[in-house]
Amino acid sequence: MTLFETNLPLTLHARGKVRDTYDLGDCLLMVATDRLSAFDVILPTPIPDKGCVLTQLSVFWLHKFENWMPHHLISAEWADICTALQRAGVSEPDAYREHLEGRSMLVRRAQPFPIECVARGYIAGSLWKEYRAAGGETADAPVHLYGVALPPRLVESAELPEPIFTPATKAHTGHDENISFGQACALVGAETAQTLRDYTLRLYKEAHAYARTRGILLADTKFEFGRDADGQIILIDEALTPDSSRFWDAALYEPGKPQPSFDKQFVRDYLESIGWNKQPPAPELPEEIVAQTVARYREALRRLTT
Repeated sequence: MTLFETNLPLTLHARGKVRDTYDLGDCLLMVATDRLSAFDVILPTPIPDKGCVLTQLSVFWLHKFENWMPHHLISAEWADICTALQRAGVSEPDAYREHLEGRSMLVRRAQPFPIECVARGYIAGSLWKEYRAAGGETADAPVHLYGVALPPRLVESAELPEPIFTPATKAHTGHDENISFGQACALVGAETAQTLRDYTLRLYKEAHAYARTRGILLADTKFEFGRDADGQIILIDEALTPDSSRFWDAALYEPGKPQPSFDKQFVRDYLESIGWNKQPPAPELPEEIVAQTVARYREALRRLTT
C-alpha cells in the first residue's frame, strides 16, 4: 500500500519531510512514509513502498555496524511495536498494522546535533556545482571549498583521492547549506566535531567497500547523530538509504558525466528537465517517473541485502 501521512492516536513528536515520529513515553515510534522530498520540498506524489525500503535498509545497516557504532534502533519487529503501542495506550494496535509494519522503528530518544554529517567519495551533486563555479575544471592548483582541498581538473563523478567530510547545516525549511569543519566545530564543539567526522568517514568507507561487492558504488551519503540519555554519541534517523545517499551502478560507472543511479537523483533530474524553480508547490510526478523510481529503490534494497 501507499502511505503519504499517518494520524495515529498518539502524541506527534515530529513530522519531517519523510518520517512521522510519535512519542511513546520511554521511546519514540518512527514511521517512514512514502513521501519524497526533492530540493528540500515535499512532492505531492508519493512513491509506493518507499518507506518500507528506507526502513529495511536502515535496519540492515544499523545492525551491520552496531559492533562499533551505537545507534538508536530498539526494534523494527511488529510484535515489539505492537507491545509498545499497547503500553502507550493504543487499545487495538493491530488496526494500524497495515500502515506500520515494515516501515516503522522503535527508537531511543536522543538530542540531535544541529549538523548533517556528509561523506563524499566522488565529486557529484552540490559539490560538483561548487567546484565548477570555483573554476576547478581548468585550475592548475588545488581548489579549496569549505576548508577541503580538492585536486584541480577533476571531471564530474570522478573518484576523490580520499573520502572527504563536508558537514551541512540542518534546515527545517529551505535548503541545507554546506559549511566548513571549522564552522561545524563552532556549532557542536571541536572534540565532538572530530568524533562525528571520524564516525562519518569510517561508516562511509566500510559501507562503500561492502556496496562494491554488490555492484553498487556509494558516491556520497549523509548521517545524523545525537546524544542519548547517558551522553553517548549514537547514530540516529536513517542510514545509507536511497534518500540519503547516491548509489551508482558500478558496471555502468563512467567518469565525466552524471551516473545512472538507484536513488532519488532520478527524480531530481526529471524535475530539473521540466524547469521547475525548486520552490513550493512542487509538481505532480508522471506515472512513468514514479514507476521507475520505485524500481530503483527496490533494486538498491535487493542488491544490498540479499
